[in-house]
Amino acid sequence: MPHMKLLFSIVALFVLFLLAWAISTSVTTPEEPALEVASFEDCAKAGYPVMESYPRRCNTPNGLSFTEVISSEASITYTNATTDLIVVELPFPGAVVGKQFSVIGKARGMWFFEASFPIEILDKNGAVLATGIAQAQSDWMTTEFVPFKADISIPLTYIGKATLVAKKDNPSGLPEHDGSISFPLTIEY
Repeated sequence: MPHMKLLFSIVALFVLFLLAWAISTSVTTPEEPALEVASFEDCAKAGYPVMESYPRRCNTPNGLSFTEVISSEASITYTNATTDLIVVELPFPGAVVGKQFSVIGKARGMWFFEASFPIEILDKNGAVLATGIAQAQSDWMTTEFVPFKADISIPLTYIGKATLVAKKDNPSGLPEHDGSISFPLTIEY
């Protein structure tokens, strides 16, 4: 019987040791402080998912949703043009884009010459950063809207504010036949 008391004492001490260890590890684990998220910018900086909608939205794990505020700086400028002549659908004004992106939209057939028109990306000082050619995606010899697409490649060294300019193709060179649409972008990644 003395062996049973000894065995019982060892098992009891072992159980008490395990219980003490379990309590100490759960008590000493520090909790991470909750991130203060009160705006779209806070949400994006915290690394939560951002939906590429217009305007962009960011969602937190606890169900909060924040919408990006688009400033008046992100307005579209039309020169001898209107939304009845050309519409750029992507990227949207004020968008944050990468080094390679596509410009997608629709323009009336008279905006094209030989199924294309030029697109320029200007840096923050107004110098040409990159150029692209918007190609008609269907028959362009019409007065109706024709979908277009242009692929743009920005130099890898550039990060910052930029301006997208889509120009009406004007083979005559006469200023009265010029037209353009422009709006700001930010080149980031």
